[in-house]
Amino acid sequence: MTFPYRRLSSFYLLYFAALGALLPYWGLYLQSLGFSSQSIGELMALLMAARILGPSLWDQVTNHSGRRMATIRLASLFATLTFSTVYFCQSYLALAVMIVAFGLSRNGILPQFEVVTLSYLDIAKQLHYYGRIRLWGSIGFILSVILLGPVLDRVNIHLLPTVILTLTMSIWILSLTIPESNAHNYHSSPHDSVWKILKSSEVLAFFTLAFLMQASHGPYNIFYTIYLEDYGYSRSLIGGLWALGVIAEVGIFLFMPRLLLRLGVRRILLGSLLLASLRWLLIGLFPVHLLVIIFAQLLHAATFGAFHAAAIDWVYHRFRGIHQGQGQTLYSSLGFGIGGAFGSFYSGHLWAINPSGTYFIAAAITVIAFFLAYFTIAESPASE
Repeated sequence: MTFPYRRLSSFYLLYFAALGALLPYWGLYLQSLGFSSQSIGELMALLMAARILGPSLWDQVTNHSGRRMATIRLASLFATLTFSTVYFCQSYLALAVMIVAFGLSRNGILPQFEVVTLSYLDIAKQLHYYGRIRLWGSIGFILSVILLGPVLDRVNIHLLPTVILTLTMSIWILSLTIPESNAHNYHSSPHDSVWKILKSSEVLAFFTLAFLMQASHGPYNIFYTIYLEDYGYSRSLIGGLWALGVIAEVGIFLFMPRLLLRLGVRRILLGSLLLASLRWLLIGLFPVHLLVIIFAQLLHAATFGAFHAAAIDWVYHRFRGIHQGQGQTLYSSLGFGIGGAFGSFYSGHLWAINPSGTYFIAAAITVIAFFLAYFTIAESPASE
């Protein structure tokens, strides 16, 4: 490949290794500080909600400067500095302020970097190989959860902030080594041309189903570790289950170039939504059956891996050229941001009432998303 493949791949590896430390174990850290499930859900919702404003904020910085990697470096530095204050945050308010500041910085990084990667791939005429670079993020997540699970079984959970801070700082250091790409396409055009894209009923429907898919992940992202701990699973085993899901994700990323060409984006989105419904039902109904839980984790290949790769492809072909950054920002903000925040909020408030029932609600959300996609989403131009 005629672009910095190793550095792009390493960036994804470090970024998602940090997520692998944050997502499965941050709830346990907050629990160790004495917070209730409602407070944990609210604090995690703030982190997710930062994805609403964070990507747009940093996209504006890019539009002003015309240098996307410079924006990524600045956002990575701010993420490092803001998270370093975690050692002084013990109260709900202090943690809330830190999480919002950190989230605004961290959540602005990935949408910008997705555009950098796609730009390099576009120049090399190898767009369908996005999955083979992105899979290194999944590998980073796997390594993080596998290594941290046994460590946290033996060492105090308060080691976690140091691990996250070290990985966040490494992201910033690596960003200094990655050159700009295709900088002449960074400046945005007048807003009315963007609104022409957004007025499409299909585009609005797509962002709605992205919101619903991420909202359905709320009970999983926030409480899956706590849920399995309550049923007697060790942290080492739980870490292995998280890793298994992402291993399945790696597998699907390897096959995505063929799957996109053979099945098309629409079929992949529909199939992912149906399998997400099945996954949440299995977790809610059979938490004590390890084999069922293992099968449900393998479905992560569909609920995140296949869905995300197809969504990135869909956005790329609807928001072309100078609008690419805005398309990726909207996907991140509306899906992972608003959807993730809503998922964290409702799961936090319903968890104390009925943990298993929260997964049934997640399943119902993805059924709604399936029917929305079935009647509104057309095939991607690349797959027609």
